[in-house]
Amino acid sequence: MRGSPPVTSDEKNTLGAVDEGLIRGLANLLNETGLSEIEIEQKGLRVRVARNISFTAAPMMAAPVMGGGPAAIASPKDADSHPGTVRSPMVGTCYRAPEPGAPTFVEVGSVVKQGQTILIIEAMKTMNHIPAPRPGTIKAILVENGQPVEFSEPLMIIE
Repeated sequence: MRGSPPVTSDEKNTLGAVDEGLIRGLANLLNETGLSEIEIEQKGLRVRVARNISFTAAPMMAAPVMGGGPAAIASPKDADSHPGTVRSPMVGTCYRAPEPGAPTFVEVGSVVKQGQTILIIEAMKTMNHIPAPRPGTIKAILVENGQPVEFSEPLMIIE
């Protein structure tokens, strides 16, 4: 509680039990909703509960090429300048199949039509189907199933 006036010993006794229950409730709410912080104000009392969340990016690897086609893109840096790069339109978790255990939408070598779903990105509990922006052949897949992705991160190469 930053910026609050000092609390007297009488106020500490009155607020102590309320604060603990309130703080525990807010902490549980953070865990249930996946939020990183929450702040409320009631009857002149302001409480802010926050947690530190750190993510480490999983290493991205190009998928092997099937069928003896041209070599796959060696790294995401190579994909940055490739004209067929499909980039993530949002931050979220990338899924290559419609549900666990189902076949993937595409593999290296798959021929896709414009608008065909090539993967799903889950953001805020919403499954967002990512369509192929152009027709062509999948030359490289730069993300793994279940991998967190950032906005504008290279996902695939379509030629």
